[in-house]
Amino acid sequence: MSALDANVIPLVPTLTPREHQIQLRRAVIASTIGTAIEWYDFFLYSTVTGLVFAKLFFPHSDPWVGTLEAFAIYAVGFVARPVGAAIFGHFGDRIGRKSTLIATLLLMGLATFAVALVPTYESIGLWGAVLLTVLRFIQGVGVGGEWGGSVLMSMEWARTNNSRGLVASWPQFGVPCGLFLANLAVLAFSQMSGEQFLSWGWRVPFALSIVLVGVGLYIRLGIMETPVFAKLLAERKVERAPMLAVIKEHPKEILLSAFARMAEQAPFYIFTAFVFSYGIGTLHVSRNFLLTAVLTASVVSFVSIPVFGHISDRIGRKNMYLIGAVVTGIFAFIYFAMLNTGSEPIIYLAIVLSLIPHDMMYGPQAALIAESFTGRLRYSGSSLGYQLASIIAGGPAPLIAAWLFATYHSATPIAIYIAACAIITIIATALMTDYTGKDISAEYQAR
Repeated sequence: MSALDANVIPLVPTLTPREHQIQLRRAVIASTIGTAIEWYDFFLYSTVTGLVFAKLFFPHSDPWVGTLEAFAIYAVGFVARPVGAAIFGHFGDRIGRKSTLIATLLLMGLATFAVALVPTYESIGLWGAVLLTVLRFIQGVGVGGEWGGSVLMSMEWARTNNSRGLVASWPQFGVPCGLFLANLAVLAFSQMSGEQFLSWGWRVPFALSIVLVGVGLYIRLGIMETPVFAKLLAERKVERAPMLAVIKEHPKEILLSAFARMAEQAPFYIFTAFVFSYGIGTLHVSRNFLLTAVLTASVVSFVSIPVFGHISDRIGRKNMYLIGAVVTGIFAFIYFAMLNTGSEPIIYLAIVLSLIPHDMMYGPQAALIAESFTGRLRYSGSSLGYQLASIIAGGPAPLIAAWLFATYHSATPIAIYIAACAIITIIATALMTDYTGKDISAEYQAR
């Protein structure tokens, strides 16, 4: 490192500090926009599941049984995410972050576009649900490889050790962007198609994803490989089998990363996916009202995610994350109490506030997890740890919430479930090592 500044990370030899700063800015923009597009695809499916799929693909089931069946297909995408993490983590640590991110974008976008073409139960019976399941699995594989690459593409260009929380939080910013775009598209075509929404209106946002893929490819093709991976290539330190190596060398970090996400991921999909079924079926509020409320919540996250990422650079990654987990566990009971008032202004406020506790964790989460793994295994390790949570948290969360409500006819068990997730997160996070402000550019950082 530079003798003038112990916190400055070594640059790629051919770049001046100004050129490095330009590449950092490009990498952050490319990661954020590309991630926003991929999450648009993923959240679009989430939003439409609660509004459409139970009616069109399981029309002969009881409404809540149909919802459970629709969310079961929805969960398939989460089961596939660790598969994507393993596949693209391998290539991300073998051939580079940039090439891998281009492949994930193509896979996700084409699968989402294909959803627009799937015939319903009325046309081909249960084969429609089968096709949805296959496409949802492909979506999951794509997004499973996306997160690790987008975070590393930003974080590994950071110029100082004291800014990684903020820099790595920008790809996380792509999540509320994707959520915003998905809900905006559904809301717009819900209003445009009116009573024809179940006929053709829901398909248009999926078809539009092909345009976004073109935009994302154009942006990602124009960025350089990260300095960390370039250095690994130059020094011939690229791992031959990175996924096997990271499982062998960092099993603790992988498992703790997954469990640390329980309080972040499970409530998020209850707040942004299950809320549509609960809001329409139980609270009897309109589809467009819920879409607008979630839309507003995502706008709040535009600010809160980078803010909490920046705060983690000041007070420590673990401290910020633990605060978020505690707040989430408490807020779950407040959230459902507000929803159950039946008052639209209070319901709206509950939904808008719901993502702030999540963002307290999601802002610093990228750096917290990615910093836990050495450079040559970072894509594989961080992707696998992050995406394993999809099986135990995000995927089953709406399904568990729907089952709990169908069984107990009360939202209180759902709040208790969220609180239990928060307790697991607190324990796992407490056991993680905090690398805030520390040098992680060395090939083998101290453990």
